[in-house]
Amino acid sequence: EPYELIEAPATTPLEDYKKSLVTIIEEYFSTGDVKQTGSDLKELGYDDFHRYFVKKLVSMAMDRHDKEKEMVSVLLSSLYGDGLSSTQIKLGFVMLLQAVDDLAVDIPDAVDVLALFIARAVVDDILPPAFLNKAKGSLTESSKGLQVLQIAAKSYLSAPHHAELLERRWGGSTHITVEEVKRRITDLLKEYIKNGDTAEACRCIRELAVPFFHHEVVKRAATLGMESPAAETLIVKLLKEASEEGLISSSQMVKGFSRIVESLDDLSLDIPSAKSQFQTLVSKAVSEGWLDSSYESSGANGSVQDDDHEKLRRYKREAVSMIHEYFLSDDIPELIRTLKELGLPEYNPVFIKKLITIAMDRKNREKEMASVLLSSLSMELFSNEDIVKGFIMLLESAEDTALDILDASDELGLFLARAVIDDVLAPLNLDEIGSILPPKCSGAETLNMARSLASARHAGERLLRCWGGGTGWAVEDAKDKITKLLEEYESGGDVGEACKCIREMGMPFFNHEVVKKALVMAMEKKKECTLSLLHECFGEGIITINQMTKGFSRVRDGLDDLALDIPDAREKFLSYVEHGKKNGWLVPSFGVAAST
Repeated sequence: EPYELIEAPATTPLEDYKKSLVTIIEEYFSTGDVKQTGSDLKELGYDDFHRYFVKKLVSMAMDRHDKEKEMVSVLLSSLYGDGLSSTQIKLGFVMLLQAVDDLAVDIPDAVDVLALFIARAVVDDILPPAFLNKAKGSLTESSKGLQVLQIAAKSYLSAPHHAELLERRWGGSTHITVEEVKRRITDLLKEYIKNGDTAEACRCIRELAVPFFHHEVVKRAATLGMESPAAETLIVKLLKEASEEGLISSSQMVKGFSRIVESLDDLSLDIPSAKSQFQTLVSKAVSEGWLDSSYESSGANGSVQDDDHEKLRRYKREAVSMIHEYFLSDDIPELIRTLKELGLPEYNPVFIKKLITIAMDRKNREKEMASVLLSSLSMELFSNEDIVKGFIMLLESAEDTALDILDASDELGLFLARAVIDDVLAPLNLDEIGSILPPKCSGAETLNMARSLASARHAGERLLRCWGGGTGWAVEDAKDKITKLLEEYESGGDVGEACKCIREMGMPFFNHEVVKKALVMAMEKKKECTLSLLHECFGEGIITINQMTKGFSRVRDGLDDLALDIPDAREKFLSYVEHGKKNGWLVPSFGVAAST
């Protein structure tokens, strides 16, 4: 049969994606259905294009009423981490900053409105405060984007009580105002104090359908408890149950308590004992496990250490930003340099918790990268105590994490077992951690699983490949490469070429393997030329003192096995230790007795 070819323009996936966005956004402005919008976005696929969704969503709202602007902030907050990654949100706002000159042609107040969106995003914890400085690098000197960042920082985020002001700026959530939500929260709490029905109160909180605003429930409930001591027991019971049910998330609970801190001085005018009552509540909440243990309070005069808490919040935001950038760049030396510049080693366990938690909700590539980073940090920066504390924090919050990440328990067990295989944790550390956890908690089960994984037959090989390879495969390859380059060097190779090969492996966190194999080869071959290679590597900064110490420690711990094949292994090792101390490879306090 005759047929006719009809010419149709070819479209790219990005063009198709952009065409679908307007329909999804207009639908959301009509219905206010956050879940449906999130579902529609997931059906589109192309997660790497979501920056265009952020840009289109905000730019469409900028020329609309306050209701739509508030709806956009609510949607971004709701989809953060569940549909929209922090990276895509950041890139979307960078694109908006770069386009604000064009937007200002049609929207006269575009600069001020975009500054409000960015400030609100920082308050809602979907943009890190560091974004304001880092985004400047992507803008030209004449760009109005710089004005946006300046207004956001100086006019909005520096104002007293800026969080509350920004949350009220556009009148509140979706179809009801902030004031209406607050009124409903107050009414349901007062009703709860009268009847004491915790289940009914939780149902009412859930029906409000404002999970991003649950910090207001926490703030108002705690304030009522301070105003009426008779109601305090009921308030504690409600907050505890809401936390255990997963109704009020850990971040919303912390945010609620933080907002009380900001208004404690005002509360004290009406309730003289407000500060002491609040500290008692904090202590009780932390001890019962429904407030994050990282929320610190002082015991001296009953006042919360505002500065310390704010410092911790800033650190967490910086840590999240650094981890996301690491997953993009795979640049371990840069991350370690940034951590050193922060100069807050007391928060190292918090960094570990953030790293593993974020990785658990990512793909296998990021999980592998997290394990490799942890191995590097244990060599270069973090103490064994830091790492143990970090895993304890993870295990203590395992049940909360499982609400967001269904297989969190299994993933955390793999991270623990992998840490043992990578010599980041010693097997005895698992017993130490177990002695701190309650025997029947979810974390204890995860710990037992990690013990089984780490002690299984061929555990090392399996766990190095548990996430499908990536850097894990590279570890096995690196071992082969190290053996070959040392054999080639020992048989008359060039020291410069050997150093170049070690550097090109690009695994500075694994250079302890070079040290270990070089020492063992020197013992076996009765030739000490490999020590000259170590001397050269140390002199050029290829192998650090931490990596030297780790390599020597691994040989020391395996001396009994080595002595079966090399009878004078211990004597040789003692001479190598003296040589290392003399040349500055090892600290004078390095012990030669095997660690227990």
